[in-house]
Amino acid sequence: MSKMENIVEEVIAGNVAGVAELTQELVDEGAKPSDIIKDGLVAGMDVVGGRFKKNEMFVPEVLIAAKSMHAGMDIVKPLLTDGESSSVGTVVIGTVEGDLHDIGKNLVAMMLEGAGFEVIDLGIDLPADEFVEAVKEHQPDVVGISALLTTTMPAMEETIKTLEEAGVRDQVKIMVGGAPVSQEFANEIGADGYAADGSTATDIAREFVN
Repeated sequence: MSKMENIVEEVIAGNVAGVAELTQELVDEGAKPSDIIKDGLVAGMDVVGGRFKKNEMFVPEVLIAAKSMHAGMDIVKPLLTDGESSSVGTVVIGTVEGDLHDIGKNLVAMMLEGAGFEVIDLGIDLPADEFVEAVKEHQPDVVGISALLTTTMPAMEETIKTLEEAGVRDQVKIMVGGAPVSQEFANEIGADGYAADGSTATDIAREFVN
């Protein structure tokens, strides 16, 4: 098995020290940082995402795998040259105003990072204006809006309206998610996509940037 294949296996296993060690060895041998990210770290998280979707892996295991992926990323990211961005796209993500839930959002953010996206996590309880500011500042490809309470779902619609009024709605794809949210609701409020979990969110985000 090659070292690159070993990295994939160690990411899946959530072996933080192992991933860091193998990543450093590959760097020392002159492997391209972008190849280590794509063929090692992201490839490992792809497997994790697939298993999570099939209920073969669960949230704690996904979080440990993401941690091991970050251990490798921390080594290779600073080595990327300017022309060699590791990012496949940028996602701004946050939970709407009045809602303090962040476990689902955090998991989606980790899965997106695992798929090679740059993720700007704005946090929780966010007024619509903060999403607008983040879009202007970071120029993301995708905006992810999360709500876990039925009472905060209207804030999703409000956020999309505010993005429209600010003239930045057309610059981004909007993806919504959270326990009470459905595809039907996403269509109703004018979102571009709906994701029930982190793996689906990753698939949709990839479609958006391709």
